[in-house]
Amino acid sequence: MGEGPRRQRGPRGPPSPGRGHGVGKAAGTGARELSTGGQGAQRDEGRSRAGVVRMVRRSQRRKLQKFTGLCGQEEGLRVKRSCPSCGPEPGGEDKGRGNPISVQLFPPELVEHIISFLPVRDVVALGQTCHYFREVCDTEGVWRRICHRLSPRLREQGSGVRPWKRAAILNYTKGLYFQAFGGRRRCLSKSVAPLLAHGYRRFLPTKDHVFILDYVGTLFFLKNALVSSTLGQIQWKRACRYVVLCRGAKDFASDPRCDTVYRKYLYVLATREQPGVAGTTGSRACDCVEVYLQSSGQRVFKMTFHHSMSFKQIVLVGQETQRALLLLTEEGKIYSLVVNETQLDQPRSYTVQLALRKVSHCLPHLRVTCMASNQSSTVYITDQGGVYFEVHTPGVYRDLFGTLQAFDPLDQQMPLALSLPAKGNNRYGQLGTGDKMDRGEPTQVHYLQCPIALWCGLNHSLVLSQGLDFSKELLGCGCGAGGRLPGWPKGSASFVKLHIKVPLCACSLCSTRECLYMLSSHDIDHHPAYRDLPASRVVGTPESSPGAGVPQDPSGTARACEEYLSQIYSCSTWQDRMEKMKEIVGWMPLMAAQKDFFWEALDMLQMTAGGVGEGPPTPES
Repeated sequence: MGEGPRRQRGPRGPPSPGRGHGVGKAAGTGARELSTGGQGAQRDEGRSRAGVVRMVRRSQRRKLQKFTGLCGQEEGLRVKRSCPSCGPEPGGEDKGRGNPISVQLFPPELVEHIISFLPVRDVVALGQTCHYFREVCDTEGVWRRICHRLSPRLREQGSGVRPWKRAAILNYTKGLYFQAFGGRRRCLSKSVAPLLAHGYRRFLPTKDHVFILDYVGTLFFLKNALVSSTLGQIQWKRACRYVVLCRGAKDFASDPRCDTVYRKYLYVLATREQPGVAGTTGSRACDCVEVYLQSSGQRVFKMTFHHSMSFKQIVLVGQETQRALLLLTEEGKIYSLVVNETQLDQPRSYTVQLALRKVSHCLPHLRVTCMASNQSSTVYITDQGGVYFEVHTPGVYRDLFGTLQAFDPLDQQMPLALSLPAKGNNRYGQLGTGDKMDRGEPTQVHYLQCPIALWCGLNHSLVLSQGLDFSKELLGCGCGAGGRLPGWPKGSASFVKLHIKVPLCACSLCSTRECLYMLSSHDIDHHPAYRDLPASRVVGTPESSPGAGVPQDPSGTARACEEYLSQIYSCSTWQDRMEKMKEIVGWMPLMAAQKDFFWEALDMLQMTAGGVGEGPPTPES
């Protein structure tokens, strides 16, 4: 209509050399073509790699089928996850995914080899699923491979009914944990773990360091040192480096006082090969006592005994100038010798006399199984459960027997049969009885569920307890000054749960002035020493007469609850009642999760009503 004739385009010729944009366009097109070609080459290479992977997997699957003698359908094999003895897998016949294959058709060696790559916790859990996996996971072949993976340098499996399983679990659960009482960071830390250690049997903190003995007789020296942190700061760290102090050790001891400041020397009972006498061939194994400086680990003294004498335990008693070494033989006899610690670092040799202790000389029929000591007394425990004391000071004698009438300062080695103590000091509530009254006779401490380890300090006590769900918790009572009872700075006259995370396999503990230590190790051949008292001997249990039927309150629960209420009513302020209620929760025989719930709930209520005041609570609060 109003449009002119449309101009027709002719064939496009080569681009004009004067048009730069035409050259740039052609160059860009070529670059895109090159880029597309490279992506195609990468895709081809990826496809070829995927094909190779599929071929390798197909080859491995065919080898596995040939090795196991199993043939699957086109859809492939489906391994039956449940044990054949537990019945067929629900809905397994109509899914159309191939024939279910029982795991029992695989060779036992193949199943054991696969299971041995699982973590120890998963192996234990798998063994609890069915009877078949319980037998497979409990074989020594599986635990031998696990043990070699955990401790590649372990040559022998040790002793016991299940040596490889015992060795693997010992090395899996070993650990030394500590928490410092002072400083800003108050959390549980783990020390360095020596790779050569075969489990942890016992430990001893000294003035500056920690010593650990494993189950093959290797004594390790864990040092405190200055290390560099991740931020480049130099800080003092506990038990961060280790060296092997000696091998062939049986036992070790140091100054028996609780304060580690006095532990200057370490006495090690060990076995050493001694060259034979003239005219004989070979060597003989002889027991000896080696003395080391705890600060540097340097050996300063050694005494060797006759090859006919074999000892199993060593303890120390007495002052530094008259240090008595008590040695317990395999036959249950006690020998002793006296050294002067102030002269041990002098380079000279002298002869010490080994003599039979009076408890074994006067009572030769007694067989001592273990002994313990402090600076001024020694206790012996026999295989029949008897307890005998050696008292070296009049003060300890008065505390034990209530009188000095029979005390002879010239005959301090006389064994004294201990029937009942005359006094148990409870000034700070360290007996855990709920009050601060001294005790003149053994008093049962209620509501401690399966205590595993005890530690008694001068003014406080610690108990490592295991709950019904096998969880561990640390309880404490007595003086709480200096942070020795974490979470309870004012202390407690009854056992309360301390605010510290306890390792699952903790087995022993020790507390010093600066730090709390816990040793983790689980020995499947060790059985707990704690036993519940018979019902007829439990305090507060009513004796049922014939024909009376089941007692209404077999454990005295109602009487205990009435006592708890009376203690709460006796508190004058609301805050004191809350604190008393927290203590009562710690006494009650509850599971660990239940105690934590009540403690957290009481803390929430206490914080919510913090602004109410110290007077009696109002109805609104």
